[in-house]
Amino acid sequence: MERIPILKMGPFLLVTIQVDLYDRLALTLENDLINMVSKTEAKGVLIDISAVSIVDSFMGRILGNIASMSKIMDAATVVVGMQPAVAITLVELGLTLSGVHTALDVEQGMELLRTKIGQLDTDEEGLYDSYI
Repeated sequence: MERIPILKMGPFLLVTIQVDLYDRLALTLENDLINMVSKTEAKGVLIDISAVSIVDSFMGRILGNIASMSKIMDAATVVVGMQPAVAITLVELGLTLSGVHTALDVEQGMELLRTKIGQLDTDEEGLYDSYI
């Protein structure tokens, strides 16, 4: 069975989707990615969709699911490289992808994840300080 590679880069997981996803591959990616977040205790997930030219409602829901599940497991999700046609399609389908942060490219996406982790660390420190 075909799989999308998931790379660990420090506290982050990087997924570069180089093919248009069909339903089974998208579900496999969702499952593999959430398992990797758990296994590696990743603090962020970056999904590069710059090579994806078509997104349907199912794929949009998968991206939203990944973000929701990752958040529950204490990891932020950033999607990068979205083509204008993909963004238009998502809006036309009414998919807001709540919980999914976006950036133009991988570099900006990694910076956004670093910022999100910094916010999490600050929030956690503030939480603990209030109980001391």
